[in-house]
Amino acid sequence: MRELVGDGVDVAAVNGPRSVVLSGPVADLDRVAELCAERGWRAKRLSVSHAFHSRLMEPMLGGFRAAIAGLSWSVPRVPVVSNLTGRVADPVEIAGPEYWVRHVREAVRFADGVATLHGLGVTTFLEVGPDATLTAMAADTPTDRTVHLVPALRRDQSEATALVTALARLHVTGTPVDWTGWFTHTGQQPRTIDLPTYAFQRQRYWLHDTPPAIAASSASASASDERFWAAVEREDLAGLGEEFRLDADQPLSALLPKLARWRREGQQRSTADSWRYRIDWTAVPDAEPALSGTWLLLVPYLGLDGALVTAVTDGLTAAGAEVRPVPLDGPADDRELVTKALRDVGEVTGVVSLLSLAGAGVGEALAVVQALDIAGVGGRVWWVTRGAVSLGASDGPVDEVGAAVWGLGRVAALEESRRWGGLVDLPQEVDERAVRRFCAMATAGTEDQVAVRSSGVFVRRLVRASGDPVRRAFRLSGTVLVTGGTGALGSRVAEWAVGAGAGHVVLTSRRGERAPGAAELAERLRASGARVTVAACDVADRTQVAALLDDLAGQGDPVRAVVHAAGAAQSVPLAEMTAEELSDVLRAKVDGAAHLDGLLSDELDAFVVFSSIAGVWGSAGQAGYAAANAYLDGLVARRRDRGAVGTAVAWGPWAGAGMAHGEQQEQLARRGLPAMDPELAVTALQGALDRDDVSVVVADVAWDRFAASFTALRPSPLLDGIPEAGTAGQPETPAADAGAPQALRDRLAAAGDAEQERILLDLVRGTAATVLGHRTPAAIRAGRGFLESGFDSLTAVELRNRLTAETGLTLPTTLVFDHPTPAALAAQLRAELVPHGAASPVVAEIERLDQMLRAVSGDRRDDAEITRRLEELVARWRGGAVATAAAPAPAGEPVDVAEDLASATEDDIFDIIQREFGKQ
Repeated sequence: MRELVGDGVDVAAVNGPRSVVLSGPVADLDRVAELCAERGWRAKRLSVSHAFHSRLMEPMLGGFRAAIAGLSWSVPRVPVVSNLTGRVADPVEIAGPEYWVRHVREAVRFADGVATLHGLGVTTFLEVGPDATLTAMAADTPTDRTVHLVPALRRDQSEATALVTALARLHVTGTPVDWTGWFTHTGQQPRTIDLPTYAFQRQRYWLHDTPPAIAASSASASASDERFWAAVEREDLAGLGEEFRLDADQPLSALLPKLARWRREGQQRSTADSWRYRIDWTAVPDAEPALSGTWLLLVPYLGLDGALVTAVTDGLTAAGAEVRPVPLDGPADDRELVTKALRDVGEVTGVVSLLSLAGAGVGEALAVVQALDIAGVGGRVWWVTRGAVSLGASDGPVDEVGAAVWGLGRVAALEESRRWGGLVDLPQEVDERAVRRFCAMATAGTEDQVAVRSSGVFVRRLVRASGDPVRRAFRLSGTVLVTGGTGALGSRVAEWAVGAGAGHVVLTSRRGERAPGAAELAERLRASGARVTVAACDVADRTQVAALLDDLAGQGDPVRAVVHAAGAAQSVPLAEMTAEELSDVLRAKVDGAAHLDGLLSDELDAFVVFSSIAGVWGSAGQAGYAAANAYLDGLVARRRDRGAVGTAVAWGPWAGAGMAHGEQQEQLARRGLPAMDPELAVTALQGALDRDDVSVVVADVAWDRFAASFTALRPSPLLDGIPEAGTAGQPETPAADAGAPQALRDRLAAAGDAEQERILLDLVRGTAATVLGHRTPAAIRAGRGFLESGFDSLTAVELRNRLTAETGLTLPTTLVFDHPTPAALAAQLRAELVPHGAASPVVAEIERLDQMLRAVSGDRRDDAEITRRLEELVARWRGGAVATAAAPAPAGEPVDVAEDLASATEDDIFDIIQREFGKQ
């Protein structure tokens, strides 16, 4: 930052890990703002009267000191965390003018102050001020626990409403509130009311029906419980002593604290084990292929055997497809080149990409998916790989680049649900039978993650892993390297490592000791008896990693185990992602893991990589992040294939840590993914190493809510192995009926202005309520912003997908950002669905008449009165008369003029009516 701002600008405030305030001369600040814009950083000018906290304030410091010197100063009666130092202040120092003079000149260390409060165990923050500005900034400071942030006043609310809301929020979070004092001060009289005589109407808002502690304690039939009660029934004190490591001369009372700890640890293990899942492959019977229509075959310009292309082409043709090869005459990661090759291909039933068979990776897959959308190519996309997944030892080593492509494909299935077909992994030897099996899966279209092998066809399933046996009591020793070790998640892992036996922990991050909280973390770990090294090392830089490892080895501390927890979050829709954004999110996880794998010895005690559920089943808006994590899973599988240690843990969200935090964490909880307690998460980490897992998923999932949201627009056979998900036997069709778009257009065509607005607003509000998990649309206000209502990039994609299915329109993934309220979005949908503007009242009435006439039964189609009245209406409108009666419509034949009416002008309307109901 100093390199960027130079010497003329001062840091006025540090508000959080991503927010800093600069103060100084206007010209210098303008230059900094331009540099920030060039780097893609957001910069905002604050409206202030002076350049506070900068050197420009120095001329007034003497006068300010003199002005306040004569005030009466008192030592504070409650502890104060100083924003001047970020630490607990000396009470005497605060009670004097010099401290406040420094406040005018020096930087405000707000983020450090909040971090200090976190370290002191503070979990409730009340902002006393005119708005919620500090509350929002405090939420950006990471912590490993749940905190409650409450503003006393809000600019968009009356003072009374805001204050009562603040008191209520404090009350429900367990903070004592003196309600008697409130009523006394306001002059109101508290009152009680009788309970209603009818049955209570209950609606639960808690994330769990059963508190975690109760749920954990209910799992009392564990093996350890059975051993304990068996020993009690045998009155086997010797056995109990052995179980709890009691010395022979210890009294029985010494058993109690050990018993309590043992019981608590058993409950934690039981809960953590219930969060375990793994991937399994299920064989399915062969089927007959029956393709039709035109299928594009994307062929790379280099690196692919012609015989393989011929085998796939012949197999698709034999299955009934008309194959059209599309050779790419350049790099497949060049989106413009791919788009050019795909233009004017005509109507397409399916697309098969062979690019990964020539080594294409995530960048190429991203470019192709985007190019297909830009070029308007229809048909479902099937992405073919080889060696991207492993079904067992007979499969050989996993191609981690191909595994990463599978991670991106899982997100494409969510964001491009109508376009994406699936992922198919072929055997090393691709013969006629293998291609035939692939064609059969593409014909059925019910599976989207398939491995074709010489022994048959296998489909990917998520299954529970809580019953996997414990193989060892894993312990660490020597030096343990933790990447991302100064972050909230890495710091908790470092504490676990010390408890698991590490004698020396090396914590790396880009900022090293300068990272927020790094010094305090190191002190805590040293207090536990471990040696601690905090190193500034970018693990994505191979040279830096090599230098660090060489330095440790030179000191006689070679790394014995590594936990790769570094990574970068992402929230970008697939269609909007740039190659640079993809590269950035891949860098820390993928490059860092590859460097550690290549530079460290295979003779390690543990090589643990922190993956994510995004790489296991996909997460909208996180295509690059999912690809990076799927790469880690593939890397560990390749390590195991060569005999090295390796464990990949795909985590769900952690409470107070990890990539999901704040509002995003709340969204995930509402959708069935509550954040895991870090203490239980590290218990699950220990369990993964005790079981010697190759890869394991650890997530607390409320399957009823999660599966409903996850499969709303596209079935997911992946979840068929989880009975609680209830997805087995789902129909292929999405939630929205295929005829919904036309039905909506018919309703709009028959409605006037106000009715059209109401129909579309109801649609937007109802869909938004479904996405956010509200029971009724009433929870979504027409004029309230989507972001205020709780939408983020993930739920925005789901809203877009649902509205696309309902309207038939091609809507952008940035829908809620471009049209920020339900009312604005409804207006935009109306502009697209009724392109010629709102129907005039006359046209609207005629369209209603058309709907009524359609409903007339066949035996009344010869009603002369109806025909006469219609002819009179037309005659009066034209100023003439209709001389002849209309011929009645044939009995039972429907009168369908909706299509003509929808595109007609007012002048045409009468010709249509005359033609259909009474020709002269």
